[in-house]
Amino acid sequence: MRVLVLGAYGLIGLEVAKALHRAGHAVTGLGRSERRGRALLPEIDWVSADISTLTTPADWGPMLADVDAVVNSAGILQSGFGDSVSATQRDAIVALIGACEAGGARKFVQISAPGAVPEANTAFYSTKGEADAALTASALDWTILRPGLVIAPSAYGGTSLLRMLGAVPLVQPIVLGEARMQTVAVGDVAEAVRMAIEGDLAKRDFDLVEDEAHTLKEIVRRIRAWQGFADARAVLALPRWAGYGVAKAADLAGWLGWRPALRTTALKVLEKDVMGDPRPWAAASGMRLGALSETLRALPSTAQERIYARALLAFPVLVLTLSIFWIVSGAIGLWRLEAAAAVLADHLPETVSWIAATAAGLLDIAIGLGLLVRRFVRPACCVSILVCVVYLAGATLMTPELWADLFGPLVKVFPAMALAAAVWALAEER
Repeated sequence: MRVLVLGAYGLIGLEVAKALHRAGHAVTGLGRSERRGRALLPEIDWVSADISTLTTPADWGPMLADVDAVVNSAGILQSGFGDSVSATQRDAIVALIGACEAGGARKFVQISAPGAVPEANTAFYSTKGEADAALTASALDWTILRPGLVIAPSAYGGTSLLRMLGAVPLVQPIVLGEARMQTVAVGDVAEAVRMAIEGDLAKRDFDLVEDEAHTLKEIVRRIRAWQGFADARAVLALPRWAGYGVAKAADLAGWLGWRPALRTTALKVLEKDVMGDPRPWAAASGMRLGALSETLRALPSTAQERIYARALLAFPVLVLTLSIFWIVSGAIGLWRLEAAAAVLADHLPETVSWIAATAAGLLDIAIGLGLLVRRFVRPACCVSILVCVVYLAGATLMTPELWADLFGPLVKVFPAMALAAAVWALAEER
């Protein structure tokens, strides 16, 4: 069977694509970057597209040629720069359903979420619910699967947040620690999709959750132990207003192109709990979904887990520190422009000295601002290292005495270069 998998290099989509390929299906993965998809799973075919732009049935037509089934595992927690929840989760999927009805694939498996209904209080849930409603009203052989908190070997979104929280030393900060959730292993989700594609589960809607519910506090404690970190000496239960304060800052970061997991949508979802009923799926499929303890036992936990978690915890601090360094450096240079120009006056014409000092200050500020924007962070790191090299070379030629200065202004440039290199290395989105 030819299956088109949307979001095929995402947390769930990648495992789904692998499972379907192992089962002998011809899989085509759809993602924003065909190059990234081929790097992660070269065994399948790939097409590149931004789902949020495919909002009419005609847009989907070329991708549905010879396709027998569609799996939608694409999703966005919250709108931000380059991301539209309504376009990706509702408009594009409604158009895809129409294209399938007009002569494309007949089977459609929708990865939704427990509690996703059109009248939900978040765009994430409401748009999922609207797409679900359009699918159930269609003539397709549809199956809707609603995973709980998905635990996976790879880390993205909520799974990254859990790992990061577990890495906090000594104390365990947590917001909404009593929120209740049921988990599911990503491998179980992929197997459920395979069964829906191959079996007779059409016109059915299932929650994919373990039997037992856990509090968020308990899940983080177990993740912490699984990663190999010592138990926290104390749990710091933060008030909701503190959590929403951090989430609002994360929302702002979302409009700069970052995709932090702890945004206001995540907190609103937690407030409602992440719960489902495992019995219908068990009765229809005969498949028992693994408990959290079983899921964690099946996952490898090595030094790379702990290093990743600590790096994730440190990364925002590193980015902000480097950004502030460059912005403040440039601001001081412009504030003391006359003094900065005077340093160059012995080696350059006066006008050129003023222009060079002004340009240097503006360039420093531009680097600092560029570091705050996700798409520019790596180029800004490269430019910052290059500028540091130029500054060191210029200072060596014009003011070599600064190498022996009591406060070591030139020596301190090297940690700034190392920090930029560290940010560049850690700036991986997936």
